[in-house]
Amino acid sequence: MPFYHKLGKIPPKRHTQFKKPNGGFYYEQLFGTIGFDGMSTNSYHEQRPTQVKSIVKQYSIAPKVSKSNNIQSYRLRGFEVTPKADYLDSRTVILTNSDCNIILAAPESSLTDYFYKNTDADELIFVHKGSGKLRTMYGNLEFKYGDYLLIPRGIIYQIQFDSEDNRLFIVESFSPMYTPKRYRNWFGQMLEHSPFCERDIRRPEELETYNQSGEFTIKLKKQNEIIEMIYASHPFDVVGYDGYNYPYAFSIHDFEPITGRIHQPPPVHQTFETNAFVVCSFVPRMYDYHPDSIPAPYNHSNIDSDEVLYYVDGDFMSRNDIEAGHISLHPAGIPHGPHPGAMERSIGQKDTQELAVMVDTFKPLQVTDEALKIADDDYHKSWLEN
Repeated sequence: MPFYHKLGKIPPKRHTQFKKPNGGFYYEQLFGTIGFDGMSTNSYHEQRPTQVKSIVKQYSIAPKVSKSNNIQSYRLRGFEVTPKADYLDSRTVILTNSDCNIILAAPESSLTDYFYKNTDADELIFVHKGSGKLRTMYGNLEFKYGDYLLIPRGIIYQIQFDSEDNRLFIVESFSPMYTPKRYRNWFGQMLEHSPFCERDIRRPEELETYNQSGEFTIKLKKQNEIIEMIYASHPFDVVGYDGYNYPYAFSIHDFEPITGRIHQPPPVHQTFETNAFVVCSFVPRMYDYHPDSIPAPYNHSNIDSDEVLYYVDGDFMSRNDIEAGHISLHPAGIPHGPHPGAMERSIGQKDTQELAVMVDTFKPLQVTDEALKIADDDYHKSWLEN
């Protein structure tokens, strides 16, 4: 995030001695991105964060691609992904390219038996169903329905659910994920016309610190493999940190929509960005107020990007036969727009209660075997007049 955060105990200056009350030193770690040029945090540990006792096993979780060059529009029934007890086992990649993975997950149990670390990707977790606590090396975050959890790559975490009924929409990004730059000034502060501001960002507030030695299992993701490592000290042994690189939460319900006299294009809904894709939030809002306005989106051609829309709740005005948990994929190269009758139904409507998350990727997405198991193969015909 483009603003500073501090939690716990830190010394007055970086890279200087930080002594424990009873003797010895705390161990400093610079936790940064893009070499030494990106977001970074300085953290201070009870024990050396470099103590690996053993590497237990290594196995592939690479998604199996069914359609590597896809031009077909799909509707995927996301709630048909089978719930699984284990958090990592429940994560199902449905769409993928060299920049990101789009994942559905329905974990039934909390992640408590091991710790997880994604070394390849920032993770954006949208909570569709469920609540609980994200526990990380840099503190904890409570979460609930409608929350985005942004976990930068390399963060060690566990996740605690309040019940077995959980549905998550996850985007893994292989480049850093930021708030949109057009909503920030040159210092990084959110501008007045931004649809959200720093007050809406929830930063870690609870820092768990364990000075424990033993054997602690970390499942680390690297290049589509899980590597199980045994650490000699508890991963949550940070006594304090400061900087700009840490997990945070933002609720889709705190996104303030930008509306206009005529229909506004999708970029007004943008919430996050990378150099390879954007994430947008569609929230309840007033419709356009020109006397002859058409609230339904106009037909448009996806020439430069694949469009993925994850339907969360409410009335999905532009689509026919869409339910919560459905996902539409409209690939680059062909036009798409409202289903027959949707444009006409929208005229005269004053507002919408829709809630949805959109991911637009600049490279084509590949469709996995798991996606086709929940796909409506006839969706691409749904624009036919009869």
